[in-house]
Amino acid sequence: MMEPKWQKSSFSGDSDDCVELSQSRDGILIRESDDPLALVTTGQHQLGALLLYARTSDLGHPIG
Repeated sequence: MMEPKWQKSSFSGDSDDCVELSQSRDGILIRESDDPLALVTTGQHQLGALLLYARTSDLGHPIG
């Protein structure tokens, strides 16, 4: 099994706190740099929907 080639989010800049993505045979892997062993596997369309939601929603503010 090949080691994933992780790509750091450009939003993170020089920070070590970041989200990283990698392409795998099973889909797209997502991990948080604070806990690199916790992986989420998703598909291209699902990741696109998540990113669209993140760009168009008010995620930083509580509902209510």
